[in-house]
Amino acid sequence: MAEQILYIVIPARNEEGAIGEVIRKVPRSFHPAVHVKVMVVDDGSTDRTVEVARAAGADDIYTMPTNTGLGAAVRSGLREAYERGADYAVMIDADNEYPAEQIPELVAPLLDDEADYVMGSRFMGTIKGMKVHRRWGNYVFTLIQMILLRRFIYDGQSGMRAFSRAALADLEIIHDYNYAQVMTLNLVRKGYRMKEIPIRYQVRTTGTSFIRFWAYLSKVIPAIWREMRRPVHPGIRRTAKGGRTFLVSTEAEADYIYNQQKNAK
Repeated sequence: MAEQILYIVIPARNEEGAIGEVIRKVPRSFHPAVHVKVMVVDDGSTDRTVEVARAAGADDIYTMPTNTGLGAAVRSGLREAYERGADYAVMIDADNEYPAEQIPELVAPLLDDEADYVMGSRFMGTIKGMKVHRRWGNYVFTLIQMILLRRFIYDGQSGMRAFSRAALADLEIIHDYNYAQVMTLNLVRKGYRMKEIPIRYQVRTTGTSFIRFWAYLSKVIPAIWREMRRPVHPGIRRTAKGGRTFLVSTEAEADYIYNQQKNAK
């Protein structure tokens, strides 16, 4: 089997206290055919985030020109991973709230071709230390996504997600402030297969969250509205190549997968 590249994309701003542990917990050799690379997206940090990330083993640092926002950092990081040849990508927060050691479980549905987009669900797994108002906020925004998509979702706000190459190619994040809701709305509306897996979660013990309830509400609700008003075209199509049929987003994706399989023989 030809080697496949998995990029771990970690957006970060002023996370010197936690990012080193996140990077050290990333499993590097969990599958013989998967090569793992860690890329930190530095969104205008003014502390030692970049220095700590490099010392902990980050393979790449992608530097945003200024502090642009979490949504913009995630969008840029995932696009950069795609352009560098990622077969799969995982995005995970830099604050150590999400279990980097569970990345193999997160990408397993992609490797087994059971999904194109996987979310780590805190509410299917375990939650430690989340305040009541944040828990209810998560429930409300997840309910909004369920109503709009007409499907059940356990945790629509998760900061730990995985993507196939086809999903990376077609993903659009129109919101610079955040990504959580518009990302899922965008991919599911385009026909990508979504799956959730249970993860272990604990509230951060270092740094400060950027989320403020009223600011979050005032920016995210309009972003959801704009996303749902945008026409989207199904991202996955059946394409024949070399006597085989591929589920891909573009002809270029079919060429890529076909050549990968051909070279693996």
